[in-house]
Amino acid sequence: MKANARSWGLFSLGLFVLLVLTAGLSLSVGSAGIGFFDIPGIIAPGPGSAEYGILMGIRLPRTLLGVAMGGALSLAGTLLQGMFKNPLVEPYTLGISGGASLGICVNILFKLYTVIGIIAYPLSGFAGATLVIFLVYGLNRNTRHIRSNRMLLTGVMISYVASSLVMLLMALAGTNDLQTIVLWIMGSLDEPDTTLIRMALMGSVAGLFLSYFFCFDLNALALGEEEAANLGVNTAWARKGIFFIASFLTGLSVSMAGVIMFVGLIVPHFMRLITGPDHRILLIASYLGGAVFLLICDVIARTVIAPLELPVGVITGIIGGVVFIWAISRKKEDL
Repeated sequence: MKANARSWGLFSLGLFVLLVLTAGLSLSVGSAGIGFFDIPGIIAPGPGSAEYGILMGIRLPRTLLGVAMGGALSLAGTLLQGMFKNPLVEPYTLGISGGASLGICVNILFKLYTVIGIIAYPLSGFAGATLVIFLVYGLNRNTRHIRSNRMLLTGVMISYVASSLVMLLMALAGTNDLQTIVLWIMGSLDEPDTTLIRMALMGSVAGLFLSYFFCFDLNALALGEEEAANLGVNTAWARKGIFFIASFLTGLSVSMAGVIMFVGLIVPHFMRLITGPDHRILLIASYLGGAVFLLICDVIARTVIAPLELPVGVITGIIGGVVFIWAISRKKEDL
C-alpha cells in the first residue's frame, strides 16, 4: 500500500508538472511573440504593459478554461467507463452534449443572450443538459436496478434525436446565427469572461472532489454488480451519484466551450493502461491528463494555420480518432 501510494504520488506530481509546462506553452504561443521564460518577468511588475494585457486578458483565461474543460471531460469519461464497464463509453454517449447543444441553439436562434447577457449561454446549455439527464434517468427509474445497457441505449437514441433537432434549428437559422451555431458546435476555448472562467474552474474541481466519494464504489463495480453488493456497496445509489456527477461535468463543458469530442474517451483509456484500473489514482490522473491533452490540442489549433485559428474540437477529433484507431489495431485482445 505504501509503495502504491508513493508511486501514485510521484506519477500525479509528474502529471502536474507536465500540466504546468503545457500551460506555460499555451501562454507563450501567439502572434505577440511572448517567450516562455519571459512570462514571469511580464507578470511580476503588474499591469502597465501590452504584454501583460495579452497574457492576463486573453491567454490566461483561455488556458484556465482549457484546464477546467479538459479535466472535466476526461473525468466524466473515467466515471462513465467505470460505471458501464466499457472503455468505449464517453461523456457524449448519453446524449448530454446533444441536449446542451440544443439549448445553446435555442438561445442563439431566439437571441436570449440579448435579454440576460453572456450568462445565457451556460444557462441554456445547462437547461438542455439537465433535460436530457432527467429524461434518461426517468426512462430507466422504473426498473429494479438502473441497468447500464438500457441507460446507455436510451442516451444514444436521445443523442440522435437532439442532433436532428439541432440540424432543424440550423436549417431555420439566418446566416449570422448559423455561423455562430456551427462555431459553437465545433468547440472553442475563446472565452474572455472571467466570471464564466471562475464558474468553469470551480465546477470542474468540485466534480473531481465529489468523484472521490465513489472511487471505492467504482472499484467494486468493476467486479460486477452482485459482487459489489456483496461487498456492501449500495449499487443503485452509487450509479445515481456517478451518473449525475458525470452529467454535470459534461453539461458544464458543453455550456462553456461547445462540443469537444474524444477527450473523455481517449485520455481515460490510456491513463487506465498506465495506472491500472484503481480509481483512487485513475481519477486524478485522468483529470490532469485531460487538461494536458486539451491544452496541447488548443496550441495546435492556434498555430497550425496561423494567423487563422481552427476550432479545438476539430483537432481533438482528428488526434483522438487517429490515436484511438491505432491503439485498437495494436491491441490483440478484445476491449
